[in-house]
Amino acid sequence: METSVQFEFIGRVRSCYPEKFGIPRQSGLVKSSSGRLEFSFGYDREEMVRDLEGFSHLWLQFFFHQAVEEGWRPTVRPPWLGGQKRVGVFATRSPHRPNFLGLSVVRLLGISVVDGRLGLDLAELDLVDGTPVLDVKPYLPYSDSRPEATSGFVHWNEASCPVVFSDGAREFCVEYEQRTGRPLATLISETLAQDPRPASQRQQERSYGMALWDVNVRWQVGADGVFVVAEISDGQI
Repeated sequence: METSVQFEFIGRVRSCYPEKFGIPRQSGLVKSSSGRLEFSFGYDREEMVRDLEGFSHLWLQFFFHQAVEEGWRPTVRPPWLGGQKRVGVFATRSPHRPNFLGLSVVRLLGISVVDGRLGLDLAELDLVDGTPVLDVKPYLPYSDSRPEATSGFVHWNEASCPVVFSDGAREFCVEYEQRTGRPLATLISETLAQDPRPASQRQQERSYGMALWDVNVRWQVGADGVFVVAEISDGQI
């Protein structure tokens, strides 16, 4: 009986999230997040994506490559429980799992060839830049959606934090969007509205920074919500 198997990565995701901090905890929460799955040599064949454009959403099976060095854990502290209680790793979507495998539903924007490389243009993702992908499958709403499903200790609250931009930050976003075509202000608003801070810091009022695309976003959390500050230099907020 086999106890191990070897996989090959079929490609990597190029994402608007260059670092782990700030990534939404699930896909679909930040509608303006975007990226591209670039297929590896040998898998960049047009016949492999034939008729894929007819599907609006895809399942990506991926590898939590940044968690490997830290190892896996039989129990973890999920943010849904404030990081105070341990539960079994199989009751969570933690990256610190035995085989470091993840599963995510993303929206398919299109199929394109960039610099000779076949890829999938994606949105609504929750993946860090460089994430290796193992497989792609179409999302089928008639079988993959289960409205009657229960979610255990996870209780989703659709309320979001209000996000306010300083004048300088807003001006920078306008200039950046005109120059790159990327919806930076919307991405900042939707990402920060999810409150990406660790559970242990939710009661603190302090300044934070995170990277979105090639921009370093500086923001502060107060009693009234999130304030995006203006510290513009070398393409940074």
